[in-house]
Amino acid sequence: MRLIGKNGPGAKSAATTEADTEGWAESSEEHPGALPAQRTGGLTERRSGGYGPDSLVHVSARQFTAAIGPYSATTEDEEGEEGRDRAGLDSAGFDSASFESALAAREQAALEARHRQAADDGDPDAASRLGTLLLRRGDLEDAEPYLRAAAAAGLRAAANNLGVLLHQQGHRSEAAQWWRQAAVAGSAPAAHALGLQLRDQGEEEAAEYWLHFAADHGHPLGAYALGDLMEHRRDVRAERWFKVSADAGHREAAYRLARMREAAGDKETAETWYRTAAARSHARAALRLGVLLEERSRVDHALLDEAARWYRQSAQNGEPRAACALGFLLRDSGDLTAAAEWWQEAAEAGDGNAANALGALHASRGEAAEAERWYRSALDAGDQNGAFNLGLLCAGAGRDQQAEQWYRRAAYAGHREACNALAVVLLQRGDESGAEPWFSKAAEAGSVDGAFNLGVLHAGRGDHRQAQEWYARAAAEGHGEAALQLAVVQEQRGNLAGALERYRQAAAGGSAEGAFRLASVLDRRGDADAEAEHWYAVAADAGHRRAQVRMGVRAAERGALEIAESWYRRAAGAGSRSAAFNLGLLLARQDCEAEAMLWYTRAADAGHGRAALRLALLALRRGEPVQAENWCRRAADHGPAEVAERAGRLLGALHAELSA
Repeated sequence: MRLIGKNGPGAKSAATTEADTEGWAESSEEHPGALPAQRTGGLTERRSGGYGPDSLVHVSARQFTAAIGPYSATTEDEEGEEGRDRAGLDSAGFDSASFESALAAREQAALEARHRQAADDGDPDAASRLGTLLLRRGDLEDAEPYLRAAAAAGLRAAANNLGVLLHQQGHRSEAAQWWRQAAVAGSAPAAHALGLQLRDQGEEEAAEYWLHFAADHGHPLGAYALGDLMEHRRDVRAERWFKVSADAGHREAAYRLARMREAAGDKETAETWYRTAAARSHARAALRLGVLLEERSRVDHALLDEAARWYRQSAQNGEPRAACALGFLLRDSGDLTAAAEWWQEAAEAGDGNAANALGALHASRGEAAEAERWYRSALDAGDQNGAFNLGLLCAGAGRDQQAEQWYRRAAYAGHREACNALAVVLLQRGDESGAEPWFSKAAEAGSVDGAFNLGVLHAGRGDHRQAQEWYARAAAEGHGEAALQLAVVQEQRGNLAGALERYRQAAAGGSAEGAFRLASVLDRRGDADAEAEHWYAVAADAGHRRAQVRMGVRAAERGALEIAESWYRRAAGAGSRSAAFNLGLLLARQDCEAEAMLWYTRAADAGHGRAALRLALLALRRGEPVQAENWCRRAADHGPAEVAERAGRLLGALHAELSA
């Protein structure tokens, strides 16, 4: 919301109001402080005294040259005649660009002289024109008497321009008097200038009256300022006046209108107005247009290229956030080199998000010193993510004390994930009472991990009701492990439907255990084999060892032995003793008994009773009773019950045979 007394990026202050009373030529947002071209239509009848641009005699370039001779400008790097670059010189030997400048200057001087002669002869219209010309040139002292004479004669253009001059000199009160005189006479620009000054003085009711007058008389800057004032008051009519101004080509009004439509949920109309403003090089409009297009690119991927183009335009017009956003687009497309260049440009312009992105890029490459430099730069830019990332960097390097200090700094600044990280550090140190407030602060600030960890803390104390509440809050935000905890409780209570719902939520939230348990429940139910297979595969692909074993078993049952072997090897390589045993069985059936023995041994060493029993039987077959006895003992120790029983019987038979 814009504050009273502040002009928006596209608004003119009273000090830069147009120099004509009947219209405008250009907006101050394109040329800050510029005065529009003078217009006289509707002011007074044009006199035929032989002055003004319409009465100038235009001569050809050759006639002009013949009269005054070739024009040449002396510059600091001017070379001699022999060395001059003759590009742009015609056959007569003069520079056409320099000639045009000389001709324009000569015409301007002639125009000023004719205005001055007529004004000195008492022509108020000429005095008004001369005063305006001098005002534009910045010659306020010379302009003032002419404008005063014309304004005293009742010319509202002169009254308006005299107000501009006085405002520039700091005489705000007198400037307002002349603007009021011109506005009462029907000048829209004067009404606009007067309205802005009254607004800045806190006289909002009077300001609204004059801005309304200017807007009603077709003044786009008046319409913009009126919309700005109304938006400050939360007046719904603001949108109407922004649209009036935007329709007349005011780019800031188009941007503000787009923001209002976006806030109202009308992104289609917002996009149209962002385009209008962005087409006139409005940097923030181009940025927002890029954001909307990037959002829509999830459905239409081709829009990413257009989003990148608008980000680039915005960045080139000085918007560091656009440079940062473009960097992320390029990173996602795989062009890290270009991404880093845009991030660096944005970071050097003070964008903390870009500095953090650069830091993360260097950290991923193992360049800790560079990463730390950019994280500190982000922190200097006021982005507390920099402190949090410095904590992560220090923790990864084993500098735990420094990590805690950075976490604490970010946490006290309100960084919710830093609150959670600090709480974890304290909890690992055994300071549960110190950790709990930080977990609570993180959770209340919206940290999903904070809510989950608070649930874990309460569960460890046996406060299951509180634990369930925090798990539920985290699960509602998509935390898979929190949903898993809720699902396990539902399954334990016999609520299979509730458990399935929570397991689905856990699996969707990325919990491999949740996906495995969901598949297991569906598998036991027996009426959703395809869906069970899908979730086993999801869990297995995420590295869940039991799911990988299950995928191997299902493949073996279908006769897909190569697929089964692949899953068993993945799980066994990750340390699954069941997978190692199953792989041994599969290899033995394929007459690869030597390798099968290796996998049986690995499984038995990890405590797999059946693998130990299988090794005992193989040892007996080879005539190695001592080895068989050792494996039998291990099989009896590790079980399960039926394996222990068989191992016991075999061990008894071995003792009987050995004692005989």
